[in-house]
Amino acid sequence: MGVFIDAIREAAGMLSSGALDVREIVGTSLKVSLLATLIGLTIGIPAGFVLGGVRFFGRRALLVLASTGMGLPPVVVGLFVVMLLSRRGPLGTLQALYTTEAMVFAQVIIATPLIVAITAAAVASVPRDLRLQARSLGASRLQEAMLTLREARFGVAAAVAAGFGAIISEVGAVMMVGGNISGQTRVMTTAIVQEARKGHFGLALALGGVLLTLVLVVNVFLATHQHADDRYSR
Repeated sequence: MGVFIDAIREAAGMLSSGALDVREIVGTSLKVSLLATLIGLTIGIPAGFVLGGVRFFGRRALLVLASTGMGLPPVVVGLFVVMLLSRRGPLGTLQALYTTEAMVFAQVIIATPLIVAITAAAVASVPRDLRLQARSLGASRLQEAMLTLREARFGVAAAVAAGFGAIISEVGAVMMVGGNISGQTRVMTTAIVQEARKGHFGLALALGGVLLTLVLVVNVFLATHQHADDRYSR
């Protein structure tokens, strides 16, 4: 038990003092993951709305593709991005490998299928009669879409939480494309792996605590917003 006690004491000291290493790593993690989540939402919610609410040829195949993407192994995504951005790759001239931009790119690929699939399922669950009624009352396409997304808000919130949770806690892809460079591309997950290997359990535990807290805060915020919105809509 001594190793746990010592690690907890060291972690508590680092967090209470705001150690520079912790602040840098957490800051990089937030910058990369929040940007990737925002891009994923920008792509995924409109795509999910179309897949969930519009009937067209090939829709079923795209839904299967999005659902398959939910289980896409991050290391496979990392391999794809590394090959794409390597010197011999088609985008090698960008020299973007081992940068935060490459990490964002990889995380967007991971998050987007999750957001698309969950949003599509949420939109598809909205009664079609509601949309037809909105049209009959003169609602525009945009107003109809906003009404549908409002009715599907719990599913859309779940898509946001799933997308952010998947990428903030991911390690394989970001390590492959970012290189875990201190002060540049080191994020919480890759730092936890490295520090644990070196036996620096205090720093690893401190970062783990921050990581869990961030995920909890996002989910609490979304849940609170859902219930508040539900109360005021009655």
